[in-house]
Amino acid sequence: MPDRLVYRMPKAGSIKALKLQTEHLDLPKPHEVCVEVKAIGLNFADVFAMQGLYSATPTGSFIPGLEYSGVISAVGEEVREWKVGDKVMGATKFGGYVSHINSHHRYVIPLPEGWSFEEGAGFLVQGLTAYYALVELGNLQQGMTVLIHSAAGGVGILANRICKKLGAFTIGTVGKPQKVDFLREQEAYDAILLRDKNFAANLKGALQDRPLQLIMECIGGKILAQGWQALAPMGRMVVYGNASFSSHSARPNYPSLIWRFLQRPKIDPLRLPTENKSLMGFNLIYLYEQTELMHQLLRELQALQLPPQHVGHVFGFREMHEAIYLFQRGRTVGKVVVKVGE
Repeated sequence: MPDRLVYRMPKAGSIKALKLQTEHLDLPKPHEVCVEVKAIGLNFADVFAMQGLYSATPTGSFIPGLEYSGVISAVGEEVREWKVGDKVMGATKFGGYVSHINSHHRYVIPLPEGWSFEEGAGFLVQGLTAYYALVELGNLQQGMTVLIHSAAGGVGILANRICKKLGAFTIGTVGKPQKVDFLREQEAYDAILLRDKNFAANLKGALQDRPLQLIMECIGGKILAQGWQALAPMGRMVVYGNASFSSHSARPNYPSLIWRFLQRPKIDPLRLPTENKSLMGFNLIYLYEQTELMHQLLRELQALQLPPQHVGHVFGFREMHEAIYLFQRGRTVGKVVVKVGE
């Protein structure tokens, strides 16, 4: 096998420590395939892992990255489902910031006909996140009203599309005014600015007396508290992220994080039966250990025949730090993708 290019962290702590280097890659094991990576999808979990704020981060040296797309360049001797030249998209429990990757053959699936590598690199993690949160945990039903935070991001866009397919009414939130028009183009029925001090009042206005039955929560802080207050009886809040704890710098700002942690909203479990609401949380990386469930969810998701992910920003492989820098600051729309070989 040829040597491969990798972005490796010597240890979690500072994104500045992420370095491009050359490493040897062994031949794929009997049940593995080797994929020549063409595109890599960025996720907030990558940023939190590099800063040491992600509970699933490997100890010591590690390669970030959870999703990619590419072409199979070699197959293990016991693999029958794949052949050299097949176009695939894959998920990995870290290790995705590379030019080549060996993966168990069950963690890659065909790149849909007509999709670009960039679109494929932005689908698996965020598609599964949106589908699992909405359908598996949120019990999404036709006619429900759903609040989707960070609706102009990768998860938000796919969540909105899933809701539309299943006949739900959506309200989306964004952090910047210029994202409002984009969100309306994506057929969200209303858009609310998160940084508006009148968020609670604006949410009430957007609901127009509809009961708020499901919240895709990834912000935290006051926004979480206000959403919980607006949630209707029998409503569900599904927490899959905490953007309010993110940092725009290479290292975490620990004094700020501690203050936010101490000021975080607290929901008393003893009051849940009285309020008749449900609070749920999940971390998609643990789905990686449940392969059968992951494939079942993927089959259900693909059966919806959603259009490909909206790719808003594409960077070259040697521009990884620039891509992460932009991604951290919330200035992106849609998926941020890094093309390998450029």
